[in-house]
Amino acid sequence: MIPIRDNIRSRTYPVVNSLLIAANVLVYLIQMAQGPWLDRFIFLYGLVPARYSIPEVSAHFTFVEQALPFLSFMFLHGGFWHLLGNMWFLYIFGDNVEDNLGPFRYLVFYLLCGLSSGLSHLFINFHSQIPTVGASGAIAGVMGAYFLLFPGSRILTVIPIFFIPYFIEIPAFFFLGIWFLIQFISAAGTPAHGGGIAWWAHIGGFVFGMILLKIFQRLPATGFSREVRRKTAKQTSHRLQVIHPVGSGEEPHLYGTVTITAREAEEGAHKIVNIPWGYQKRPFRVTIPAGVQAGTYLRLAGLGKRIDTERRGDLFLKVQIE
Repeated sequence: MIPIRDNIRSRTYPVVNSLLIAANVLVYLIQMAQGPWLDRFIFLYGLVPARYSIPEVSAHFTFVEQALPFLSFMFLHGGFWHLLGNMWFLYIFGDNVEDNLGPFRYLVFYLLCGLSSGLSHLFINFHSQIPTVGASGAIAGVMGAYFLLFPGSRILTVIPIFFIPYFIEIPAFFFLGIWFLIQFISAAGTPAHGGGIAWWAHIGGFVFGMILLKIFQRLPATGFSREVRRKTAKQTSHRLQVIHPVGSGEEPHLYGTVTITAREAEEGAHKIVNIPWGYQKRPFRVTIPAGVQAGTYLRLAGLGKRIDTERRGDLFLKVQIE
């Protein structure tokens, strides 16, 4: 299952979330520039439990060198696909959590989730000499917060079936619940001090993300956060929208709703709408003309009910302005 996006539109641009993604990419480029010293770089800035549990190992590092990995490990990655997968999940789930907490609280929340995940891994694999790297634990914390904040939202997911993409909307509580269950089963089946994926870091991050969310929601927002929210308010709606068309009786036409902002109504926009087609959903490009009024219907010819073997009704999308 590959998540494409959720159906909860954030009210502001995710400034901190975007900066975190940029920081991860930048650090990855620095990491790749190490060449033959890459392993040394990973061992120095990754989180290695043995550096804290074995005195003979820890003696070779200064206090700063021992403290820094608790921050730096969450910006390192084991490869391009590791980075891409993590950043994609952060892109999908992080904007809504930032929107709820505000930029400053979200940044502190993210870093604490990463730290909590690292500590979870360290204590369970206390003598491991394998470096742990990646933003997975911090992002798991973001997903844990999302799980509590938006359990009823729906995740547009693509499932490749024989190389054919099948789009389906999955409730967030189910998607994230299955994800957490997979992490737990994988952690239980992995031998202690084994290499590979740090499953317990994911579990620790997810659980601590839920706990930290409750704590951070009790903290007041700063004036700085309110000013940032005002300046980063979004002027556009989702580019990809899922349509749930309905019809009545024997009428061949179907009706749905496409949502835009006041700015898009004034200037025009292009949307990708995901519409049921047989047993799957197909994306179609829809042009919103400039100056459109709320309640206007856009006609998509041939996307309605089947009339006979050669003809279909039309789909009419009603313009809704936020």
